[in-house]
Amino acid sequence: MRQLLNTLFVLSEDAYLSLDGETVVVRRGDAEAARFAMHTLEAILCFSYAGASPALLGACAARGIDFCFFSPQGRFLARVAGQERGNVLLRQQQYRVADDPNQSCRYARGFVMGKVYNGRWVLERATRDHPQRVPVDKLKTVSAQLAAALPLIRDCDNPDQLRGLEGEAAQRYFSCLDDLILQQRSNFQFVGRSRRPPLDNINALLSFAYTLLANDCAAALTAAGLDPYVGFMHRPRPGRRSLALDLMEELRTVYADRFVLSCINGKLLTAKHLVRQESGAVLLTDEGRKAFLSAWQRKKQETITHPFLNEKLPWGLVPYVQALLLARTLRGDLELYPPFFWK
Repeated sequence: MRQLLNTLFVLSEDAYLSLDGETVVVRRGDAEAARFAMHTLEAILCFSYAGASPALLGACAARGIDFCFFSPQGRFLARVAGQERGNVLLRQQQYRVADDPNQSCRYARGFVMGKVYNGRWVLERATRDHPQRVPVDKLKTVSAQLAAALPLIRDCDNPDQLRGLEGEAAQRYFSCLDDLILQQRSNFQFVGRSRRPPLDNINALLSFAYTLLANDCAAALTAAGLDPYVGFMHRPRPGRRSLALDLMEELRTVYADRFVLSCINGKLLTAKHLVRQESGAVLLTDEGRKAFLSAWQRKKQETITHPFLNEKLPWGLVPYVQALLLARTLRGDLELYPPFFWK
């Protein structure tokens, strides 16, 4: 089992990273800001424009340390990859499945099943934990609608119809998200998803969480020997990590959405941590990104029991376990891909 190590988040826009022996050195201007031993790291996420030395990038690639570049606002830019470690036969099978609409739909059903199932239980958990503070009847009604969609998704063999079922279920789930915001209502209200760019405070937090989760899923798929750019539900598109987007579907509600809600309801993040630009885009401030990423790292360390393996493991390893299960299914070791069903 992969060991969950630390992720180094580099937030200062002028930070430059270099290698000194087995140590990552962070410099700002002529001054050394910090040092980190490479053997303690599993990933480096750099939000700096200054960049990193070729020696450090080569060392990370050789050691399997995921190194990703983002803009200071959190937009994914690039990922450093070393020599491919995946089984070529596994990837060939992945490409064959991706080219076959029927086989692709078979795998896509699992991702959508996990997403809808988990979204339903996010609503059910809210009615159980906060019955006096949420509209129980409304949430129960939507939960029942999501439950009714599950057998339709399970039996669907048409990719376009499956996408329609997924979109309808997502719309129903998002119609309840605002009801799950229990604190700071004047500053955090959800009226609908806005993406590139996010146009309100909660969409800014959701988009940042989805970016981090997609990166974790891409790293997990690469570690499992799969190509994160060739998906089954999200069709291949230049520059889009389609399989990573597939894998994160079942984790969006239970991992990213619940994390964002906990940050708002626990007042870990407030309106002072976000800023509206002249274009209308809402982004996290430097202080907000630091608070968000620190909490994200703590979230990854929390222990859960995996529903399929029935083993305890940190949340941060869930994408890696699901990627391994997906690889096993493609190899034929499992008959069907087992989604992550949270409850």
